[in-house]
Amino acid sequence: MTKILKTLFIFKAVLVLNICIFGQWVKQTAETTASFRGLSVVNQKIVWASGTAGTVLRTINGGKDWKVLNVSGAEKLDFRDIEAFDEKTAYVLSIGEGEQSRIYKTTDGGQSWKQQFVNKDPKAFFDAIACWSSLNCIAVSDPVDGHFKLIQTLDGENWEQIKSNNLPASRDGEAAFAASGTCLIAALSGRAYLVTGGSAARVFISYDFGKNWTARETPVASGSPGMGIFSIAMLDSKNGIIVGGDYQKAEAADSNAALTTDGGKSWYPVKGLSGYRSGVVYIDRKRIIAVGSNGSDISTDGGKTWQRLGSEPLNAVNAKGPKAIWAVGPKGGIYRLKL
Repeated sequence: MTKILKTLFIFKAVLVLNICIFGQWVKQTAETTASFRGLSVVNQKIVWASGTAGTVLRTINGGKDWKVLNVSGAEKLDFRDIEAFDEKTAYVLSIGEGEQSRIYKTTDGGQSWKQQFVNKDPKAFFDAIACWSSLNCIAVSDPVDGHFKLIQTLDGENWEQIKSNNLPASRDGEAAFAASGTCLIAALSGRAYLVTGGSAARVFISYDFGKNWTARETPVASGSPGMGIFSIAMLDSKNGIIVGGDYQKAEAADSNAALTTDGGKSWYPVKGLSGYRSGVVYIDRKRIIAVGSNGSDISTDGGKTWQRLGSEPLNAVNAKGPKAIWAVGPKGGIYRLKL
């Protein structure tokens, strides 16, 4: 065996060994070819996903069976985010300019959906929804007239705008990414986090259910429309992670992740991700998974170092403990991670 062949053999062996050590993504069977970016894991048995062509999927038996749920009148919409609470209740948000941005809710397991919100502002483009409970949620749009636009529901039915004068002004060219439904998250004790990209990569923090916000700088790269922070996850009130990069350069791995130990007030860079990442989730205090269009990575030390996990193209990741780790991607891609 030549030296080159030996080197290739060793490289492949190490790659396979890493995958075997950390886990493997197992693709699920679902009767759809939609591209998925919305994902909500309720527990080990109940998982919801959402995507293109108005597609919503649900399993209530841990992925043994997936049911395609029809949202009437939404056949041309792109559902980028979904928030579920049990096998019956879920919100789904579609993106797009003007009336393409909508919010629907089901309380009967997807048999019927009520259209709760239709965007009437031609300047608005909604990106994500986040919920503290089935009655208390917020949703965010890209900036309109210099501020990110926020709406809220306090009763699970009616939506109204949160006055944006309590939100720091956006910078020219700054926006949020509707890439995985995790540019906006609801966290403990009424906290909310919004991450941005484009001309700036910042973290906006609210401590009062989205009424007032502060903005924090981060070391994640920005400067062009496709660059910035795409996803945030918080382990607790102190520790969290942001990931991103440049979605037009999937292999670029510089300045695409940062950690916080003070609740988001300050961020310090970490290296090791294999490229652009659009989604990130904590499995436990030590293990974190980040996913993107060129694959996924895992950390076993709280995000300080990373190892390649797989090469499957993934858009979003969500989990409820080590036995309920899921990811979604293009072309009907739904995966469960076996650690």
